[in-house]
Amino acid sequence: MSADYKDTVLLPKTDFPMKGDLVTREPERLARWESEGLYARIMARRKAAQAPKFVLHDGPPFANGDVHMGTALNKVLKDLVVKSKTMAGFEAPFVPGWDCHGLPIEFKVVKQTQGLEPAEIRRRCTEFAEKFIDIQRGSFKRLGVFGDWAHPYLTMNPGYEAEIVRVFAKMVENGVVYQSKKPVQWSYGAHTALAEAEVEYQDKVSPSIYVKFALTPSAAAKLGIGNASIAIWTTTPWTLPANLGVAVHPDFDYVVGQFDGNGRREILIVVKELVESLTEKTGMRLVQTLKEVKGRDLENLSARHPFLDRESKIILGQFVTTDTGTGAVHIAPGHGADDYVVGQQYGLGVLSPVDDDGLYTEECGLPELVGKHVFQCNEPVIELLEAKGVLLAREDYAHSYPHCWRSKTPIIFRAVEQFFISLDTLRQTALDEIDKTEWLPAWGRNRIFGTVEARPDWCISRQRTWGVPLPVFFEDGKAVLCAETARKVADLVEKEGTNVWFELSDAELVARLGLKPGLTKCRDTLDVWIDSGCSHVAVLEKHPELHVPADLYLEATDQHRGWFQSSLMMSVAYRGVAPYKAVLTHGFVVDKDKKKLSKSEAEKAGKPIDAAHFYNKYGADIVRLWVSSVDWQNEVPFGEELFKQVAEPYRRLRNTLRILLGNLDGFDPASDRVAPSHMPVLDQWILERLHSVVSECRKAYERYEFRKVFNELNQFCATDLSAVYIDATKDRMYCDAPKSVRRRASQTAMHDVFSALTRLLAPILAYTADEAWEHAPFTTGSVHEQDFPEADASFALGEATAKVARLLEIRHDVQQAIEEQVKAKAFKKNNEAAVKLVVKEGEPVYALLSDEDFAKEFFIVAEFDVSAGSDFSVKATKSEHPMCPRCRRYEILTGDLCGRCSSVVAQA
Repeated sequence: MSADYKDTVLLPKTDFPMKGDLVTREPERLARWESEGLYARIMARRKAAQAPKFVLHDGPPFANGDVHMGTALNKVLKDLVVKSKTMAGFEAPFVPGWDCHGLPIEFKVVKQTQGLEPAEIRRRCTEFAEKFIDIQRGSFKRLGVFGDWAHPYLTMNPGYEAEIVRVFAKMVENGVVYQSKKPVQWSYGAHTALAEAEVEYQDKVSPSIYVKFALTPSAAAKLGIGNASIAIWTTTPWTLPANLGVAVHPDFDYVVGQFDGNGRREILIVVKELVESLTEKTGMRLVQTLKEVKGRDLENLSARHPFLDRESKIILGQFVTTDTGTGAVHIAPGHGADDYVVGQQYGLGVLSPVDDDGLYTEECGLPELVGKHVFQCNEPVIELLEAKGVLLAREDYAHSYPHCWRSKTPIIFRAVEQFFISLDTLRQTALDEIDKTEWLPAWGRNRIFGTVEARPDWCISRQRTWGVPLPVFFEDGKAVLCAETARKVADLVEKEGTNVWFELSDAELVARLGLKPGLTKCRDTLDVWIDSGCSHVAVLEKHPELHVPADLYLEATDQHRGWFQSSLMMSVAYRGVAPYKAVLTHGFVVDKDKKKLSKSEAEKAGKPIDAAHFYNKYGADIVRLWVSSVDWQNEVPFGEELFKQVAEPYRRLRNTLRILLGNLDGFDPASDRVAPSHMPVLDQWILERLHSVVSECRKAYERYEFRKVFNELNQFCATDLSAVYIDATKDRMYCDAPKSVRRRASQTAMHDVFSALTRLLAPILAYTADEAWEHAPFTTGSVHEQDFPEADASFALGEATAKVARLLEIRHDVQQAIEEQVKAKAFKKNNEAAVKLVVKEGEPVYALLSDEDFAKEFFIVAEFDVSAGSDFSVKATKSEHPMCPRCRRYEILTGDLCGRCSSVVAQA
């Protein structure tokens, strides 16, 4: 092509770069967003429009480490919700927050330096939390998450802490808080009671033993059998010193029989269903059934403790099963929740001869074991049982056992004086509120319903320093639960923070609060789940731009027994309703082998898990595109290979935006638009497709189906735009006269496609969509200040879609015929082909096929001839036309150029 002709071709022109260079450009755009106050502008625009509110309440991550990919998934999902709701016309404020107190932070601080005073521990914990709040905030912002980052809520802020204490006061006022010595999940590694959500399960091998408890002579006489023993089975031999009873099921049938084996003869009482199992485990075979009794017939009989000088009462328990063991359960009320409850019913008392370190105290009744760790005493206890002749059998038993999530040590069920919330008064309301809430996915309802239904009373006291003090005083060693006192503490905390509780002496604190002299303060802190569980009061009620209940809570699936539940219980206790209207849960991130990785495991395996690694290597928009592409309802895989795969659709989406921008150079939507009725069918078709895409994406956003949005937009760009529309209209865009109707029709369509596509992509590709929007000559402001496009009802009938669908079927057959000739080396490219097409009579698109200009453009061929016949056929040959040096189409030339190009050049 000569230079003169080249200059007359309207090649795409845009400054929007082909290469994203996200790692460099994203931080620059982020800095602009912040300097221009973009989030505040968005909020102001929605407020001015009196838009309806949508509140997603941010569940606070712990401020104790870098942002890992699980947290990044969560925060980006929240941002997809907030951005899509904003662009759907809502005022959707996002107030981020952090959970600052608790064991994870204190454990790290104390581990680094032992022997610190409480005030110094708290000072260092504050510094630790502040450090990671700043680190995490930087990562979240870098990920393109919008929010009020300058004013986050922190559970360690005095105002927030005061609200926690006020919620506690309300619960005291309502009579749901009490103190009791009852078994809790105790971490001897962290020296504190644990919440259920602070417990993780690991495989453990324990010694499993079968032991006989000999009936007292009076009990044997009542049963009518001499020298009988009841057989129990346990996997915690170390709890036998605390045994006070034996439980049987009232409705089960028990065999009183003579068992022989191993050179001994015993009269044992065993549930009928487990006789064979007992024989298998102990070698003792039933040789004679002396009697059969119901469990209720054994109630209140007594047996001798196997090695201590006291009796154990036989009691009834509905929790007894025939799954394993003997049908008789050893009861230690100081070391088990079921044991405690049934022990209280029978007045057994509570014995828990174990200290904070997990060591036996003198109460165990075995001087030789005092001061030894209970898990080291299993063998000595078994040896003692053997020496006493009461051990029937032992074996190793592999099972899942609760461990402390921080110290990683197995827990002990241990009775200590603790404070509890009675759930009996809250449970039914909580269950009713669960059923009023929308759960996404729907199975979330059953998961939280089951845990709330079965949950024992909530132990809320912790033997820690870094937390909100439990605002209780003691008089002569007895706890004084007083709502008025707690509110006075709250007022003091609001002014001076919770450090005042730890820094002042008992006398000084009592004087400051105007309380009765001589009271002593509680040294415990509140369970950290109460901290975050009160956010609906401390945040949703206190921020004027928010409201309670929130429209949505969104966290990982483990929060059914964590934040979702603590928030529900605190809200029911405080105001009688749930704090949320809907709850969305997502799966955990896993590696490509679907293995959930902790940070430590990932580091050992050389698999990066920090979000910073991925956004610093690929860019935040790639991370966001990954989040939009996954099925959040299930486990979410991630890794280097997956991010490399996500980069491909990103390039496609970016290139589509660039092509559209390039083709829109010089287009003025105010004066150059073409009405749909004057558009060629291909332009009408792409706008019909756009109508469908807009409609489907908006519905998907509304349902939080971000993966569907991703698939819709990716497919639209890859197939409809790139493979069909942009390819077919390239000739008219490059070579038609600048203001020709055909060219302006395509520009009109591309304008509408670009405008809609960019806005639909904005919640996902936060940086790229804003960059593309900025490069369009007809846009103002940020794309994030815009509304989503509306589906155009005038394109809803799909008349052009039906025609183009048929044309694409024909194009497939035409293309096959052309490719056969290319393989035969008859010619090299599509645009050299002369096509003769025969279609059947009554072909719906015959009129379009008869329009040679349209057909040559659509099929990208040199010549096209169609006729009607009885059978469908396609024939492709090499065109005899010469190539036009300007448009490179094979056409009849008028002078140097084809007719169209001659006309365009003459008008230029």
